[in-house]
Amino acid sequence: MGKKPDTGRNPSSKDLWEADRISQLHPIQQKDHPSAIPADPGKLDHINTYGSLPEYYIDQPFICRLCGKREIWRARDQKWYYEEAKGHIDARAVECHDCRKAKKQGNPVK
Repeated sequence: MGKKPDTGRNPSSKDLWEADRISQLHPIQQKDHPSAIPADPGKLDHINTYGSLPEYYIDQPFICRLCGKREIWRARDQKWYYEEAKGHIDARAVECHDCRKAKKQGNPVK
């Protein structure tokens, strides 16, 4: 049986520390980091921006704005969101999985 992919939910303190560390590296170091996932510019053509498009994605730690829980927005999830779901390039993860799920079920966290 294969290992389940790490979703970024309930990350260990080691995972959070590593994601924080990588997010603070210089962009050249981030791009060359083994965990960086290259962006596909051809799948970002839906984005109309004066800014630059991403060359790569890295794991982004964040704090849920509703409950304060720390999670990680994984690079592969960002790639899917921006390139497949055609999300806006300025969108960022701001709510944890549990709060998003509760909101969808009509039970928002207060």
